[in-house]
Amino acid sequence: MSRLALRSPLTSRRSSSSFTHRMDLLLLLLVSPLLSSYFHGGSVVNGQQHTFIIRSVNLSVKPSSDVRRDTNVTLRCQAVISSTGQEVLTREYTLYKDESVVYTKKTSSSEDFVFPLPGARVSNNGRYKCKIKIKNQNMMSDSKKLKVTGLADPVLTLSKLNVQEGEEVTAWCSAPGETGSIYFHFYDNSNESHVERVNSNQAEAKFSFSSSGSHQVHCSYTVLITADSIKSKQSNMVTVTVRELNVTPDLEVSPHSKIFEGDPLTVWCTVQNSSLGPENIDLYLSQGSKLLKQGNTSVNHSMVAQAESPDGLTFECRMAMGNIMKDVTKTVPVSELFSAPTLTISPAEVFQREPMALTCRSETFAPERIRREDITYTIDPQPQQTSEVFKMRAPFIDLNYTCKAQAKGIEKHSRTLMVRPKVDVSVPKISVDGRVIVKQPFYIHCQSDVGSLPINYTLYRDYEPVHTISVQRPDQKALFSATVYQPEEIYRYMCEASNNHKTSQQSRRLGAAVIEPVTIPTLMVVPELTQLKEGDDVYLICRVNGTPPITFKWYHDDKTSPFNTSTTNRNAIDYRVPLLSSEHGGTYYCEASNHANKITKSNKVLIVVRMAQWKKAVIGGTCLMMASMLLLVACVLYFRSKRGKREAPTELSVKPASPKSDDSLTVNLTHDTDVYNAATGPAPFYDGKEGRVTNGMRPSMASLPANLSNRSSYSDPVTV
Repeated sequence: MSRLALRSPLTSRRSSSSFTHRMDLLLLLLVSPLLSSYFHGGSVVNGQQHTFIIRSVNLSVKPSSDVRRDTNVTLRCQAVISSTGQEVLTREYTLYKDESVVYTKKTSSSEDFVFPLPGARVSNNGRYKCKIKIKNQNMMSDSKKLKVTGLADPVLTLSKLNVQEGEEVTAWCSAPGETGSIYFHFYDNSNESHVERVNSNQAEAKFSFSSSGSHQVHCSYTVLITADSIKSKQSNMVTVTVRELNVTPDLEVSPHSKIFEGDPLTVWCTVQNSSLGPENIDLYLSQGSKLLKQGNTSVNHSMVAQAESPDGLTFECRMAMGNIMKDVTKTVPVSELFSAPTLTISPAEVFQREPMALTCRSETFAPERIRREDITYTIDPQPQQTSEVFKMRAPFIDLNYTCKAQAKGIEKHSRTLMVRPKVDVSVPKISVDGRVIVKQPFYIHCQSDVGSLPINYTLYRDYEPVHTISVQRPDQKALFSATVYQPEEIYRYMCEASNNHKTSQQSRRLGAAVIEPVTIPTLMVVPELTQLKEGDDVYLICRVNGTPPITFKWYHDDKTSPFNTSTTNRNAIDYRVPLLSSEHGGTYYCEASNHANKITKSNKVLIVVRMAQWKKAVIGGTCLMMASMLLLVACVLYFRSKRGKREAPTELSVKPASPKSDDSLTVNLTHDTDVYNAATGPAPFYDGKEGRVTNGMRPSMASLPANLSNRSSYSDPVTV
């Protein structure tokens, strides 16, 4: 049958439908209070009729309808609604379990209704279904059965374990974690003695044992589930025959083949073989979730075909009559007039303000309908150009671009392309990481504050490249190992940064404090060691070469702890020892150290404290005084001896030095002896008598005093 032959009946049908539709509207205005119960939802928004239809409601149980105890179960109620306009619909969800309402919720959100059952229990077993209600429309889902298996082991406790006959004992039986209505069974040995029904997970029973002996008490429980209670036998079968209502919806789409984007498309939704009045029927024409038209016995909708899905366009014509619904669907293929454009950038990496090109192009098109030249392109944010290639300079910041292809009223947009221009590297900063010590390795840090990664850093020494490090991540550092042997070598280093092949940036020369380790200190003493004496002020001077600050420590003799510690920015330090005394004598040395953590010791100096001049004078004066006194005593003795000789000869008796001899020696000093030294007279002679010296003709005798004869200082025998 030709297309013309097919469309002729439809054309006449549309004319009659239009007239009928106008009559229906007039009738509806007159009898709307009486017929409101027959019509489904609709409301007026800003002067326009807002119509909707609940197409389906589905209840799902996740993760499964058969689970073990403690599984987290989710009941999801999903409704598919088609509507016109943008009015927010208030939905009322009701969840049922075994025909009893479990939960009711009202919401204006189009999200699915979700009811969680955390840690499912056997008491959650049952058949669930959900209902959605929007204004005067409602729909119920099919029921889903949830089966939870597994019970907690019952726990029994008794108030007493040893009782007498007739004494009462209380027993508690608990079902940990269980919920719902529970029967608890208590047993004495194997006999059931108590049954308790509670709405908690614990029951109590009292026992009174009438017989002696050992009684085994235990308990069990049963969770009451109405649907799983004991069932009776099946009743007799009664057959009911249901005749199909002689009313069916019909859906026509024109054209129905070789449809391209941009082609006009007309869809009709009608009722076939209807013997009922239009007031008893509602027709809904929809495409997906979008309600296109609503009427009684015939509706139509004209549109421009769009290739929204590879499967084509699917239309649904749904008829509602009371609680009876019938629908018919059709899918028509729609070919693309041209493909969605793709947006690309050239070059792939571009720096700020550098030239770049954005290309917008649809790869495929329908040559039987359009030429490639018929497709125009625009780019956002520069809509004034209409070519495929858009030349411009890269922005300073990240920017999103999209392009639009247009032909014969069809518009298609590309995916968003984010252009992230790279930033040229800034002049790098060069610094040292840590301290720089002569002849010890250290690290040089090179970093640019601005610049897109990756950045290549190169270390130079006297303009000769030493090493290159490529920094790929923001947390990565360019650290170069180096060593200097003289402080001035630090200025030979510089670094270079580059993140493209065109330009690079050089840093200034490296400048940093270089620490020279301290040399062996030299210890000096002022005044000179040969001139030190008691009471003087002595200065110990420790001199060293190295980078300040320098810490000096002074040590005396072999003590391990310094008696003085000082830190100074000079290369020498002195320590004053006031009023030198004998306790200050001994060996001294100093230690020096700086931030190079090297400790050096000086030479040791021995300090000998000599006696002070005044002490020497006192000792000399004392000795001279004693000598003078001895001389005075000698003179006194001398003059006394002269005076005694004039009066009589002196006899000196001296005992022998040997302790074995008791003999004494008697010396007679006459006036003619050397000691006596008489002025005149002949020479003395010895007359042979013991201890006696005679002088000429006068036999005078002189003897030493008795108190001097036995002194030890006179122990040696002498003859005078």
